[in-house]
Amino acid sequence: MSKHDYPDFPRVGVGAIVIKDGKVLLVKRGIPPGKGLWAIPGGHIELGEILQETAEREILEETGVVVKARGPVYTFDLIERDNLGKIRFHYIVVDLMAEYVSGEPHGADDALEACWLSWEEIKKLSVTRSTINLLKHIRFNC
Repeated sequence: MSKHDYPDFPRVGVGAIVIKDGKVLLVKRGIPPGKGLWAIPGGHIELGEILQETAEREILEETGVVVKARGPVYTFDLIERDNLGKIRFHYIVVDLMAEYVSGEPHGADDALEACWLSWEEIKKLSVTRSTINLLKHIRFNC
């Protein structure tokens, strides 16, 4: 169990959609929620950070890729309850578009793996529902 389990209030998460050569940067999550599933990289906003700073920091920490974050394109609620119905996680997630700057992806921090994936490759993997919804929303090769 992490310090983010069973919160007293919703937390803000920030992710970044990075597309390069027709492929999107995804990570295989190493921690709950979504442990073992592929998702848009991102993480928790820290006190004093703006959304773009959070996205740039988290993508670098999780993937080793340097990006320049732009504006928000997708927002969703992530609420997960345990077997007794108690809220284990509650996030409001804001996903931003970001431009690739440099670096080769590798899994780090909370990510087991990181790589560039095409829509055809994504369809063969276990991917979070929110990531599929986001990719359809931005019309990524769907």
